[in-house]
Amino acid sequence: MSFKKLVVVLVCGVLWGLSPVFHAFGGDSYRDDWQPAVSFIEFQSLDLEEQPPGSITIKGKLKLPTRYQWRKKRFKSKKNLPVVVILHGSAGVDFRGDFYARALNEAGIATLEIDMWEARGISSAADRPQIPLFTYPDAFGALRVLSAHPNIDPDRIGVLGFSWGGVVAMASATELYASKFGGELRFAAHAAHYPVCYAYNSRIPGSEFSNLTGAPILIQIGEEDDYDNGSGPCFALKESLEPEEQDLIEVNAYEGTFHAWDRLQVPITVEDPFSNHGAGGKVEMIPDVAQANKSKRKIVKFFLRHL
Repeated sequence: MSFKKLVVVLVCGVLWGLSPVFHAFGGDSYRDDWQPAVSFIEFQSLDLEEQPPGSITIKGKLKLPTRYQWRKKRFKSKKNLPVVVILHGSAGVDFRGDFYARALNEAGIATLEIDMWEARGISSAADRPQIPLFTYPDAFGALRVLSAHPNIDPDRIGVLGFSWGGVVAMASATELYASKFGGELRFAAHAAHYPVCYAYNSRIPGSEFSNLTGAPILIQIGEEDDYDNGSGPCFALKESLEPEEQDLIEVNAYEGTFHAWDRLQVPITVEDPFSNHGAGGKVEMIPDVAQANKSKRKIVKFFLRHL
């Protein structure tokens, strides 16, 4: 190596070691100990199981991406953030929430994972409300509180739901329920994992799925799902809509995967009257690590594109 090249290499090495800009990868707030700012918030919702509906307090975990302030040696929450509301399944808050929240936070998207069961005194799937309709107000309560948050961009709020939460995420994409529970507020993007597609536009209260808000919708479903008995009902639901509404929906099917494939916990089998096209019976929940990571990447890309 020539003397001139050696000097250039040494100078670059010194600059790399001394400059926070290099360590911050172009001025961004990267550090090995980076963590989002975590807080726990509460907001009001409606318990539609009561007549007249009663007020309940929903609690949630808010995670805001942060930026490292080198002069003050501290992390500070970013401003004008996009955010995704995360809605759990019938068993309540579990692995899936943090699994997706961490990936979204690392991509610069805030998350609010809410607990729809705690406020209702529900401790297991066996005690869940009779139908998901009773929890629709919870999603819009989260939308309302986030729209007023100083760190959140109110025009970039999305929603992600699993199973029961997926049904709520789908309903929130309709003008019927958005106007009823959200007033003028609308989600900017919707992602629904295994949301029991066969049941839409049926006699089940709350199953109406038409007259969409215009926001993009991503449906992810396993080919071995025991509710829909495959991905067919989700594709059929999309095809049942008007062409302009079909363009809003992407259905992504995962070969060989069961209901809740991204629940990376021990496999379980449950009984559910809504399974097997409403005939009832067993539902297998078998984790698939490879497909879970694939669907996680899909979710991050979807919300980066639409929020």
